Amino acid sequence: MNQTGSNRSQYLPFVALVFLALLWGYNWVVMKVGVRYCDPFVFAALRNVFGALALFAVALVRGCSLRLKAFWWTTLFSIFQTSLAALPVWALYIGSAGRTAVLTYTMPFWILVIAWPVLGERIRGVQWVAVVLAFAGLILIIDPLGLQGWAASLLAVGGGLAWAIASVLFKIIRKRHELELLPFTAWQTLIGSIPLIVVAVAVAPPMPTWNASLIAALLYNVICSAVYVIWLYVLHNLTAGTAGISILAVPVLGVVSAWIQLGERPLALEGVGMGLVLGALAILTARGLWASRQARLSAPAHELVQAPVVGDLTQKE
Repeated sequence: MNQTGSNRSQYLPFVALVFLALLWGYNWVVMKVGVRYCDPFVFAALRNVFGALALFAVALVRGCSLRLKAFWWTTLFSIFQTSLAALPVWALYIGSAGRTAVLTYTMPFWILVIAWPVLGERIRGVQWVAVVLAFAGLILIIDPLGLQGWAASLLAVGGGLAWAIASVLFKIIRKRHELELLPFTAWQTLIGSIPLIVVAVAVAPPMPTWNASLIAALLYNVICSAVYVIWLYVLHNLTAGTAGISILAVPVLGVVSAWIQLGERPLALEGVGMGLVLGALAILTARGLWASRQARLSAPAHELVQAPVVGDLTQKE
């Protein structure tokens, strides 16, 4: 691999994070619109079933093996990643889009708590500055002294905790098993949809009101579910803590989108909080790129030639 290709490849995980932030950030508004016409569990089940079918179709076109590997690990992962992802959708049903987005994205802090003892991914140096800034930003956005709607808040935070557990589980699974990301994502999405279907049938909610808005929301969410494979790619190439903190751009975009389209205007403290979160993202991104550059400069020439297209871009300290 030439040096130009190597230099380009080191930016790919960060480009992927930007793409996910834009797509997932706006999806909080899309889902808020969708649950106006559909029960949250039905909505979550539909988006994941169709998303899984789309992933299987792409896997077939790409010639991937569809054999289910590591069944029990995949099932455990799917419960936290897909089944419990209905919690934030439920929170949207009874709460605001911007606030739900922010509380769900306490996920990175749960990742930091879990990944340190489980994966040994310690946070050091300038990373702590980013963590403090991001934490302060989230506190200002959440405004715990004025927090209202505790049920929706707990559901959103529960969704963030489940996502964090799933992210750490994925790191463990990748160490134990050789998996193709596309088929793995398709299977976990399909398996994780089963509990949602069971709950939806048991609750027997009203039938969805099928209209253009609901159909568009479901199609958008199918895309969001399908590109989850990109999040697994990011997790594979960055430490769980760095990837988790960096994706904090999503709730910021969620708050801004809800402000523009739904009229959910953030308070002054929320604006300051978003600025702190963006500052934390800038620090972590710069640190990740610097660490990657230093690793490449210090590596022997033969290792650079034999290096994979995208390696681990952050040092696991």
